[in-house]
Amino acid sequence: METIYLDHAATTPLDERVLSAMMPYLTTEYGNADSRYGLGRSAAAAVLAARDKLSALIGGGGGNLYFTSCGSEANSWALKGVCAANINGPRRIVLSAIEHPSLIRAAEDMAVFGFETVLVRPDSSGIVSPLSVKKAIGGGAAFVGVMYVNNETGVIQPVEEIYNVCREAGAFYFCDCVQAAGSLPLECTFADGVSLSAHKFYGPKGVGALWLKRGARIERLVSGGQQEGGLRGGTTFVAGVVGMAAALELACRDMERNNAHIRALRDSFVAGVLSGVPGARLVGDNVRRVPSNANIMFPGCRGERIMINLDMAGIAVSTGSACSSGASKPSPVLLAMGLSEEEAASCVRFTFGRENTLEQVSRACAAVISAVNAIRGK
Repeated sequence: METIYLDHAATTPLDERVLSAMMPYLTTEYGNADSRYGLGRSAAAAVLAARDKLSALIGGGGGNLYFTSCGSEANSWALKGVCAANINGPRRIVLSAIEHPSLIRAAEDMAVFGFETVLVRPDSSGIVSPLSVKKAIGGGAAFVGVMYVNNETGVIQPVEEIYNVCREAGAFYFCDCVQAAGSLPLECTFADGVSLSAHKFYGPKGVGALWLKRGARIERLVSGGQQEGGLRGGTTFVAGVVGMAAALELACRDMERNNAHIRALRDSFVAGVLSGVPGARLVGDNVRRVPSNANIMFPGCRGERIMINLDMAGIAVSTGSACSSGASKPSPVLLAMGLSEEEAASCVRFTFGRENTLEQVSRACAAVISAVNAIRGK
């Protein structure tokens, strides 16, 4: 049975062209990038080229890019490292209530050092108001985090306006761009720090990046070697960073075409489901949304039951963030938007990718309607 994969917000399949770029560094070019002989110098040159390419692709010439193992590590390091480096300043952390768990939990960890966390709720459409962020900053904040694109709803946040608020208050603004990279043009002028994760744009798992504006202060993540400017010791995953750069280059080059294809699939699916399932509705702003995402509420059903029924039919979807999929409680993101627990538990996230087809969308739509009808006893 063919799998219809509709969970691209969780991860994307590795592009064959990216794998080809990585292969030499998994086989013949196996040198440690910190070794001084030929194989090591070759690996180091590949890492440097990947760093420069990624920086150029995200408009990061005004800062420094550091490689990490994933987006979660980049997020956690940014929050803890920036707060620790500015320990003598304000002890307030301001986050949107729709942030990824890697930021929310990192902020909770900082309570032992006297930091308080203020969560800013979005409106019912999933958008965080810059004015709400300004009010939360109050007399000052060590760290402000509002993501570019929410991983559950796909809603795009007003990041430039939020950055202006933070600059006026003298607060460090960090923007989780994990769900935006590859789908939206990125220019790092709208933040003091940005995170990326390669496997969200058809790159390899196990590699991410943290970009910081020049002059930003951050404490070391891993003590040891002098990798990543002495801030994150450990052997560099050469094949991974090469693959990450190749993947983002391809995604940026083909962004307009890919987005048009994906948006058409998503819109066809949403129209079919909403017309075929009484009471179903799209969650989150319908305009400020990345092309791939459709989070749909199915009143009277539990999203988990729909997901299981679809899985049995060979269709992969989710009920929220993959990093929180083991939790039995309704999504904090959806609750923060004002949904009741029952409403939040009825939501299913469908996220489309460039390899999906209209025929797959038609089959998935029919399967969703069938699954909901079975659950509702029709």
